[in-house]
Amino acid sequence: MLGLLRSVWEEPRPPGAPVRVRRDWVLVGVLLPAAVLEGVLRPDVPWRMLSVVLAAGLVPPLLWRRTRPLATIAVTIGASALATLLTTGQPPGLYTMAYLILLPYALFRWGSGRQTVIGAAIIFAKVVLSLATGDTSLTDSVALTAVLFAAMALGGAFRYRAGARMRELDQVKLLERERLARDLHDTVAHHVSAIAIRAQAGLATAPSNPDAATDALRVIETEASRTLAEMRTIVRALRRDEPAELAPGPRVTDLEELASGARGGPSVDVRIAGDLGDLAPPVAAALYRLAQESVTNARRHARHATRIEVRVAADDTSVRLRVSDDGDTTLVRPNASPGYGLIGMIERAGLLGGTCEAGPDPERGWTVTAVLPRTGG
Repeated sequence: MLGLLRSVWEEPRPPGAPVRVRRDWVLVGVLLPAAVLEGVLRPDVPWRMLSVVLAAGLVPPLLWRRTRPLATIAVTIGASALATLLTTGQPPGLYTMAYLILLPYALFRWGSGRQTVIGAAIIFAKVVLSLATGDTSLTDSVALTAVLFAAMALGGAFRYRAGARMRELDQVKLLERERLARDLHDTVAHHVSAIAIRAQAGLATAPSNPDAATDALRVIETEASRTLAEMRTIVRALRRDEPAELAPGPRVTDLEELASGARGGPSVDVRIAGDLGDLAPPVAAALYRLAQESVTNARRHARHATRIEVRVAADDTSVRLRVSDDGDTTLVRPNASPGYGLIGMIERAGLLGGTCEAGPDPERGWTVTAVLPRTGG
C-alpha cells in the first residue's frame, strides 16, 4: 500500500498539455456575458453584485486549467471561500459557475500525482467546510461530491487512455527500429564477411604474389569504410534474443515481386525509373519495406479497389516512392489517427533522414509518398 501511495504521489504530468486553444477563448467569451446576464435577469440572485463579480472573475483562470491545474484550483476555491466569509446566510454564486466542474477534470487529466492529491484535498475540504457551516445541505453536498467524483474519474480515464495510446505508439516505433536493425545487421555482416575472405586470400597469396596482397588490403579498406558508414545509421536500434535471419535482406529489385504476388485482389503495377544501382543497402531495404507495407494496407483496407500503383523514381540525391490505389475513401474520417503500420513507416523513413506521408487522394483512393536520401542519412 505504501508503494502504491508513493507511486501516485510521484506520478509525473502527462506530456503535451495544450496551453490554450481556440475553444478556450470561445468558452471565456461565452461565459463572461452569460454570468452578467444571469446576474441582471435572474430575480433571486443572492448578493447580486458580489455573485456577478465572483462568477465573472473566476472565468479567466480557466485559460490556465491545463498548464497550472493546482494553482487554478487553489485560486478558485480560495476566492469562493473568501466570498462566503464576507457574507451571511445564503452564499453568493450563480448557476453559470457550473463551469467550475472543468477544474477537477483538468486536474486529474493534466496534473502530476502530488497536484491531484493536493487539489482533491482542497476541493473536498471546501465541500466539508460548506456542510459544516450550513452553507449547503447534506443532500446538496452528497450530490456535489458525486459530480466531483465523476469529473475526476472522467479526467483520469482520458489520461489513462492517452497514456495507453502513447505506450502503444512507442512499442510500434521500437519494433520498427528493431526491423531496421535487422536489415542493417545483414548488410554489415555481408561486408564483414567480404573483409574476412579478402584478408584470408591476401594471406594465402602474399608469399608468391605480393601485389595480390596489396589489392586485398585496398578492398578491405573500402569494405571497412563502407561498413563503418552503415553502422553509424543504426540509431540505437536493438534486437531481441532471437536467431538471426539467414535470408538476404530485401533489395530494390525485389519490388517486382509485389506485382507477381497479387492473388485474388487488386492488380499491382510496379514501375521503376532512374538509377537505383548505388543506393545504400539500408535505403534499398527501407524502400522495399515501405512499398510492401503500403501494398499490404491497400489490399486489406482499400474499399472496392481494382488497381494499386507502385512508382519509384530516383535522382542524384534522393529516391521517391509513391503507392496509390483507386479505392473508395468516402467513409474515411479526415482527422482519424494514423494506424500503427503507418506510424512504423514514418519512423523508419525518419531514421534514415527521409519523410513518409499518407492520406486520401483528392480524386480517388489512398496515396503513400516517401522520400529517402540515397545515402541513408
